[in-house]
Amino acid sequence: SVCPQRPCVGFLLFLASRTGRNGVNAETQPPVTNLSVSVENLCTVIWTWDPPEGASPNCTLRYFSHFDNKQDKKIAPETHRSKEVPLNERICLQVGSQCSTNESDNPSILVEKCTPPPEGDPESAVTELQCVWHNLSYMKCTWLPGRNTSPDTNYTLYYWHSSLGKILQCEDIYREGQHIGCSFALTNLKDSSFEQHSVQIVVKDNAGKIRPSFNIVPLTSHVKPDPPHIKRLFFQNGNLYVQWKNPQNFYSRCLSYQVEVNNSQTETNDIFYVEEAKCQNSEFEGNLEGTICFMVPGVLPDTLNTVRIRVRTNKLCYEDDKLWSNWSQAMSIGENTDPTFYITMLLATPVIVAGAIIVLLLYLKRLKIIIFPPIPDPGKIFKEMFGDQNDDTLHWRKYDIYEKQTKEETDSVVLIENLKKASQ
Repeated sequence: SVCPQRPCVGFLLFLASRTGRNGVNAETQPPVTNLSVSVENLCTVIWTWDPPEGASPNCTLRYFSHFDNKQDKKIAPETHRSKEVPLNERICLQVGSQCSTNESDNPSILVEKCTPPPEGDPESAVTELQCVWHNLSYMKCTWLPGRNTSPDTNYTLYYWHSSLGKILQCEDIYREGQHIGCSFALTNLKDSSFEQHSVQIVVKDNAGKIRPSFNIVPLTSHVKPDPPHIKRLFFQNGNLYVQWKNPQNFYSRCLSYQVEVNNSQTETNDIFYVEEAKCQNSEFEGNLEGTICFMVPGVLPDTLNTVRIRVRTNKLCYEDDKLWSNWSQAMSIGENTDPTFYITMLLATPVIVAGAIIVLLLYLKRLKIIIFPPIPDPGKIFKEMFGDQNDDTLHWRKYDIYEKQTKEETDSVVLIENLKKASQ
């Protein structure tokens, strides 16, 4: 039968809108085949698949894929996809085929493939695994033992980045209180532009009894510079000029600064945040490479001022701007307190101490007697009163008694005779 012209045209347009190129129905594309997953290095997960069976040869195949919760959607002609991800949990990828690059076109039935979860008790894995890149020279990683872990567990840290030909083991394992750490050199990168690079980390034990713990550290974050070095301070026109040298391996434009000025008179710490340190002054010894200048206004020159500086990376070059360096060594300028008193005390202190020692030595015995008086010895007292008497002493004591008795008898006889004579 022959249909009216306008209804037939509308029907054909409807069919064209429901079909792909050369009449291939986009909604009925067959799914991909042989989807598999593998892990390279430490944390690089790679999914691969084969084209669908029975796909139309006139269809320019594209593959729609995304991770869990429809994250990181991608439509591409490649039959593989990779992702750098810490393997602390299962990671799944869903893949489907379609004939266009339009996301609104429904792909085929999605096929899913997941990585296996790490083996071992989750309570045995280390916790608070953190890594910091110190001065673009070495990386220091620290962690705490797992809750369900033996205290004598021997840990091992492995690391990998794109400039390494193989996975390396960190040899410098140490303990800092409850934390355990390890440091390894990280300087020789193939590409000086390391925005897309990262370091893959895994911590496990030698015996394989604990659950491995993974971490990925982007090289644009967790960077801690060394402290700067103050080169010179001087006053001019009521302002304090500070000149310092940046830590090695950093461009000045990639750093932000914090200048602290401590005034001895006001006893206050003024902190200045400096995003771009720059000043022109003939007093400086030229524009040395890596040397930064900053003018601190309103500083009293007739008092002692102590200056120190610290730096951090900024978001012009790095993603992380929260890790300050340690403070630099302090440098002072201005009038100090009269040192005569301190010199006098320094010289007089040894003399005072020596005199006190001599006095103590002379009066120590007397002080000891006054504070702790001696206790009489009863045995000695009785010994003096009733001491031992030898034979000679007894002899003479007996002789003295005999002489005394003889004298008394003689005196008695004389007295009687005198009485008789008187009575006659």
